[in-house]
Amino acid sequence: MAIKSNINKNEEINFSESFAQLFEDSIQNEKKEGTVIKGQVVGIERDAVLIDVGLKSEGRVPLKEFALDGEEPNINIGDTVDVFVERLEGKSGRTVLSREKALREEAWVKFEELQNKDVNVDGKVIGRVKGGFAVDLGGLIAFLPGSQVDIRPVKDASVLMNISQPFKILKMDRDQGNVVVSRRAILEESRAEARNELLSNISEGSILEGVVKNITDYGAFIDLGSLDGLLHITDISWNKISHPSEVLSLGQQIKVMVIKYNPETKRVSLGLKQLESNPWDGLSDKYQPGMRFTGSVTTVTDYGAFVELAQGVEGLVYHTEISWNAKNIHPRKLLKAGDEIEVVVLEIDISKHRISLSMKQCKPNPWQKFTDENPIGTIVEGVVKNIADFGLFVTVNEENPDAAIDALVPAVELTWSDNPEEELKNYKKGDIVKGIVLTSDVERERVTLGIKQLSTDHFTEAADKLDKNSVVTCTVTDVKSEGIEVEVAENIKAFIKKGDISKHKAEQRPERFAVGDRVDAMVVAIDKNTRKVNISIKALEADQEKKAIAEYGSTDSGASLGDILGAALGQSQNKDKE
Repeated sequence: MAIKSNINKNEEINFSESFAQLFEDSIQNEKKEGTVIKGQVVGIERDAVLIDVGLKSEGRVPLKEFALDGEEPNINIGDTVDVFVERLEGKSGRTVLSREKALREEAWVKFEELQNKDVNVDGKVIGRVKGGFAVDLGGLIAFLPGSQVDIRPVKDASVLMNISQPFKILKMDRDQGNVVVSRRAILEESRAEARNELLSNISEGSILEGVVKNITDYGAFIDLGSLDGLLHITDISWNKISHPSEVLSLGQQIKVMVIKYNPETKRVSLGLKQLESNPWDGLSDKYQPGMRFTGSVTTVTDYGAFVELAQGVEGLVYHTEISWNAKNIHPRKLLKAGDEIEVVVLEIDISKHRISLSMKQCKPNPWQKFTDENPIGTIVEGVVKNIADFGLFVTVNEENPDAAIDALVPAVELTWSDNPEEELKNYKKGDIVKGIVLTSDVERERVTLGIKQLSTDHFTEAADKLDKNSVVTCTVTDVKSEGIEVEVAENIKAFIKKGDISKHKAEQRPERFAVGDRVDAMVVAIDKNTRKVNISIKALEADQEKKAIAEYGSTDSGASLGDILGAALGQSQNKDKE
């Protein structure tokens, strides 16, 4: 019995040890789940590979997971490979393994180390995705944003596909399975190195080759390989150009000269015309003020026309120098590109590359010609060109455009009457009129004519017959609240204000008079400039009173003013009877 008892005890001990080992093995196996382990290929089937990883069952891995980049699988029985343990037991009871996930895990570890060390990785752009491209980094698919493809926009992305090239890892997130890479960062690094190398050797006067990258209204940007420089429009050509596109085109390869370089801002100003000789050198002797030349119109602007005198040499005919007569006409209505014209040099400035030209001064000055041939007082004939509130514009010598001028007939010079505005209404465009030259100013190009001077001034004739302080008999022509209007003589009218109607306030009433009444008044003033005669009944009464007092006595002698005036009136009546 004792022996049997010992046997049972030994079996219990062995069973206990075996169970502990199995439990320990189970725990170790569970730890292997979700990790990469090594296994041995024990069999190859038509579409799967059997791998022994030291577990209670072999695992099956799809054969296609051993084929990279579309190549035939390269696997043999006995090979040792890394696999990823997905589950210890699948639906069939076998261990579920993955070669693809094993490679991915290896890639994550590898690329995380490279990212930490800031080392670039090689990859291939394999296709387009939303917002960018997919990049195969050799076991790991990364995202390449569209903004990180190149320094400048890429028009044709096909040239980037399936080409092994370096990328910079920008971001990695294993939990999300995201990897973001940049191709642009690699290009910027290499461009910065090349740029620094270029800048270290650059200096003013250096000649470089570049490509026209962008064209604007003010110039063009030139890609020098690792640096962009500005080619200003004024440094493109010695000739006058309106836009850089007249000389340059996008993608054009050109040679340029460095004309300015700022080491602090790294800005480079370039010149194209500086590679050619300056056509303005030595022109100060060839083009002197007063010399005449024939040139071709190259550009017409709002302010004038540019004329090419020689290759690369242009001068400006300012709009006021195009014609003696066409003052307010746009230059484009007078000239066009390609016209051959004769010009005279007015001024030249070699330092500023400016030549001032004139077309009109190649012909006689019509204003000087008119003044020489028509001194003041000459009668001339012209055609009404325009009518303004202040007078008429008359073209003289219209039949000869080179001698034609525009003269002004002021409204006040149309008629001797007091209403020139009404007289203006009697004229219309195209009327042929005659006038006398009143003034002539060659420098200001102004001539004034008078039409009324061709007729008699009846006011002056009548006014010459009047004397100041003389007594005139007038006829009332109109009665107003503020006075009466009277006709002093033929063609002369005057207005007697209410206060001048009588010396006595009670009699200063315009309504006492009627149209047609005849009244005596004294001429107080005559102004031929304003064409006015000032008369007053009040002044006449005061003068008569003064004379009566002097002739018939004074109030100091005891006679009343009524007695004195009565005696004077009786005396006057007696004289009238006689």
